Amino acid sequence: MSAISSLVPARFLTLIAHLVIVITIFWSRENNVLACLPLQYTQQDYNNKDTELIVALSVTLGMFAIELAGFFSGISMFNNSQSLLSLVAHCSAAVTLSFFVFRKWECWTYWYIFGFCSALPALIEIVLFIAVLGMKKKPL
Repeated sequence: MSAISSLVPARFLTLIAHLVIVITIFWSRENNVLACLPLQYTQQDYNNKDTELIVALSVTLGMFAIELAGFFSGISMFNNSQSLLSLVAHCSAAVTLSFFVFRKWECWTYWYIFGFCSALPALIEIVLFIAVLGMKKKPL
């Protein structure tokens, strides 16, 4: 198996690894919410940070839907540039989100991880989707 043809399964595995970690954070977000709060906090502070993390994780799941739709539809499955970008981004996300969970990082760091590791590949997936559908020739 050449390096180029091994990008497809590697991309799929890193996408799924990132997805599993995001779902795990979603289920057990209480510790991460508490890490975002000062020692003295009110219930309103807790609810605000919890809502912020829920929104961030939900938007991330939406980005996964976009990227998996492009991947499974075949639009970007064999695009080597998108596969390599997605592979690097989701592998980086899996590693940094593991640190996010185990080291109990602040909630604002999740937005940086989201921007570079979820939003960027999904936006490029959207551009590819538009380019492929826009270049599609009309039937004669």
